[in-house]
Amino acid sequence: MPQCADTVGVEEEFLLVDPASGRTSVRADAVLARLPDTELTKFHAELAGTQVEAASGPCTDMAALGAVLQQARDAITAAADEVGVRVVSRGTPVKASFHPVVADGQRFRRVLDTYAGVVDTYEASGCHVHVGVPDRETAVVVLNRLRPWLPTLLALSANSPDHGYASWRMVLQSRFPGSGVPPVFTDAADYDAQVARMVACGTLVDRAQTFWLARLSPKLPTIEFRAADAAATVQDAVLQAALSRALVQTAVTEETPPVRDDVCAAAVWTASRYGLDGAAVDPWRECRVPATALLEDLVKHVTPALEDRGELALVHDLIALRE
Repeated sequence: MPQCADTVGVEEEFLLVDPASGRTSVRADAVLARLPDTELTKFHAELAGTQVEAASGPCTDMAALGAVLQQARDAITAAADEVGVRVVSRGTPVKASFHPVVADGQRFRRVLDTYAGVVDTYEASGCHVHVGVPDRETAVVVLNRLRPWLPTLLALSANSPDHGYASWRMVLQSRFPGSGVPPVFTDAADYDAQVARMVACGTLVDRAQTFWLARLSPKLPTIEFRAADAAATVQDAVLQAALSRALVQTAVTEETPPVRDDVCAAAVWTASRYGLDGAAVDPWRECRVPATALLEDLVKHVTPALEDRGELALVHDLIALRE
């Protein structure tokens, strides 16, 4: 099997908050008008007018990626200051807007029409990591082998505490059809057929949309990790990127024992409920274990890949910052 590509990129979604009321503020258009794209970062609107997104270009070095992410955050903060709002990197708002959704554009309107009440107050922000792969057939093999680790990436990222959950964002996301750990695919044709089937059934608006916690890009040779809540800090985003790329690199050559879909679903729920501060579900032993133990297992699993890139010490340091 070919070696995985070196590139990694990150999309970060941010909430805009009115400093007086503490509620999210529908000022995305005004903020984005002050954010010209750069060679390193593209800025985008989201379905909710209370959110903006910054998408980095592909990087090969974590230090460079961190610098790009910091520059994007600084630019958004400066633009938001001019508009009179604050930027918050959190999975869900502390105080939500009364009318966050601004369905501007044909595709956004189709999303709103399709999912109705599930999205008309949806303000959930994530940290999405894109890792390069050589081709779609390799990508499907890798995607199958990533499945057991996705709940641990979620637990590590949990940054939307509400209603007793560490990641309320994941609870909100679970209302969408087909959310959670992706199923197993036989090959790229099977992946495309399953997505097309959901579009034909009316549960997805088009082939570019799925709600799995990891998926293939419809346009680029990348795997997109979508498990993580919005990263509280640049360091947290870099940690997700380093672990995600190491998981892809490891999955290219190492098989993973199969796991049950229902156990994966239990692992996602438990990760959203407790984050790293409680129980997790071991997808192979099919029982509860400390979430920190699974994080240790994940790091151990990808240690050779991290050592190859000289990133093992970085990952250990970034994890220690969260403790």
